[in-house]
Amino acid sequence: MARNKYPEITVEKILDAAQRLFLEKGYDNTTIQDIVDELGGLTKGAVYHHFKSKEEIMDAVGDRMFRENNPFEAVMGRKDLNGLEKLREMVRVNQSDRARQDMNIQSMPILKNPRVLAGMIEANRKELTPYFERLIEEGCRDGSIHTEYGKELAELIPLLTSLWLAPTVFPSTAEGMLKKFRFIREMLEKMGMPVIDDEIMKMAEEYFREIEDSMKEAEAFQDAGREPGGR
Repeated sequence: MARNKYPEITVEKILDAAQRLFLEKGYDNTTIQDIVDELGGLTKGAVYHHFKSKEEIMDAVGDRMFRENNPFEAVMGRKDLNGLEKLREMVRVNQSDRARQDMNIQSMPILKNPRVLAGMIEANRKELTPYFERLIEEGCRDGSIHTEYGKELAELIPLLTSLWLAPTVFPSTAEGMLKKFRFIREMLEKMGMPVIDDEIMKMAEEYFREIEDSMKEAEAFQDAGREPGGR
C-alpha cells in the first residue's frame, strides 16, 4: 500500500502552513521546523519529500496565490473597459491584493537562488507574457494602444517588472526602483502604451518603500548573528 495515497493533500497542507507562517513571521524568521510544527503529525522528511528547500516552498506558495487570485483573469471578461484600461485595472487589482504583495516582498531573498530565478523567468514567459499579449492585442484592435511591438512588449514587461526592479537581483534603494519605474512609464508611453498613470505611480512608490524596509529588516536579522531560513 502506498505511503501517501493523496500526496496533493499533503502538499496543500504544507503550503497552507507555510503561507500562514511567512505572512505572520516573515520568510527569514520561519524555519522548516516551524512549518513541520504546524502540520500536526507530518515529519520533516515528509516535507523534504515534496520540497527540496524553504525557497521551493516559498516559490510554490507564490504560484498558488497567483492562481487563486489571478489579476489578469479578473479583468479579461470586463466589457466596460478597453484593452489599455484592462491593463491598468490589472495592475490595480494586483497591487490591491495585500497578502500577495506581502508575500512578494517576503520572497525577494529567494531570487538570489539561481534555480528559483530561472524558474521565475520561465514562468513569466509561459504564463504572464501570453496574458499581456492578449490585452495588448485587444488594445490595438480597439484603438486604446498604438504599437507595432505588442509581442515584444508582452515579453519585456514581465522581465522589467519582476527582474530589473528586484533589488536582490539589481541592488537598489526605493528611490532607485522608483526611478526605474518612471523610466518604464516613459518608455511605454513612447511605445504607444501609456499603462502607468499617476495612481499606479503612487502605488509603486509605496510598494518600493515597503520592499526597502523589508530588505533593511532582513539585513538586521542577518547582522544579529542568527542564521535565517534554518532547517
